[in-house]
Amino acid sequence: MCPALAGSICPACCGTKRLGEIACPPDCTYLATARHHPPAVVQRRQEREARFLVPLIHNLSERQHRLFLFVQSVIVRARPSALPPLTDRDVADAAAALAATLETERRGIIYEHHAASLPAQRLEQDLAAAVETHRKNGPASLDRDLVTVLRRTERAARAAAEHLVGGDEAYLDLVEQTLRHVAQQSGADESQPHGAGEAATQPDGAAEPGKTPGSLIVP
Repeated sequence: MCPALAGSICPACCGTKRLGEIACPPDCTYLATARHHPPAVVQRRQEREARFLVPLIHNLSERQHRLFLFVQSVIVRARPSALPPLTDRDVADAAAALAATLETERRGIIYEHHAASLPAQRLEQDLAAAVETHRKNGPASLDRDLVTVLRRTERAARAAAEHLVGGDEAYLDLVEQTLRHVAQQSGADESQPHGAGEAATQPDGAAEPGKTPGSLIVP
């Protein structure tokens, strides 16, 4: 008996459609069992993703960790409306361009670097707009932390296809999946496929009022 459908479901449909086409309740015993005892192919994928994620977040300070989640959430929110569709290369180029702009500004030179492709340029604009208010109100060291996070995002997006399944969108898929997990851990609403990107994190390290800040937990 499937608690989400209030009816019977075959094991194959349960295994392939859970948390996708089927909105499984958190207390579903079948879901809990699958998470604790995933099939071998799923377990191998999770292990690959963990090996990829650990160096990405290694040695980040608390504020950098929150900045990382914030930047990834902006990327995920931009994905559904991007035309042409975003690829990992676009993510890397956008992050690299904004990081270069901040690095140049820290040297006392005002010069905006721009990504090459149109999707990357739009993402770069989204990222710049998202962090600008917090840059104005935050400490001077915030820019240094932003550069650290953006450069790690760039490197990860460029390397993802070599280490993960998903081709040109391997990093985007991983980020979306990871933020969905963060949102689930913090009790956020997962009713929209891309809504998990709206994690309750602020780049200055403070949680939004009434929300619990998310944390990136590597399985």
